[in-house]
Amino acid sequence: MIRSKLRTLLLGAGSAAVMLATALVPATASASPVSALSASASPAPEARDAAGAAAGFWACTVPPGYTFTSTQQTLNCGDSGFRTYYFVQPPADGLWACTVGDGFTYSATQSTLDCSTGGGFRTKYLLRTPKTGLWACTVPSGFTYTSTQSTLDCSTSGGFRTKYLLRAF
Repeated sequence: MIRSKLRTLLLGAGSAAVMLATALVPATASASPVSALSASASPAPEARDAAGAAAGFWACTVPPGYTFTSTQQTLNCGDSGFRTYYFVQPPADGLWACTVGDGFTYSATQSTLDCSTGGGFRTKYLLRTPKTGLWACTVPSGFTYTSTQSTLDCSTSGGFRTKYLLRAF
């Protein structure tokens, strides 16, 4: 009697799990361009520009003029084994990105796994368009600085770094 009830309970639970998995697989497969064998469980949502069009996309390389904001491992980008898949988008003021492109500086950093291409923590940068009065972690071409402060905001490896009050010249 107990075996019969246990068997019925397990059979019912197994059937429910299969039905749930069947219902979720098509939705998951169509929502993400990433391989089902991807190491990341949740890809970053696509960025939207002011008009609502997609401004970011997943790619196997980072095109010139773009930065990337997230990575994951996938089988989509190579003949064998896992390769890095990048979520690329145009650099923009206020964007947290894994690289700092030409024409930008940054005002803060964070240590994250988002930018990892081979495991481990990497630095992510808060991109800023340089302008007079901005506290920035670097002094871009065409600017000087009028004041400094010692801060952890700009740290790329721990410890205090200098932040600069920019002035265009």
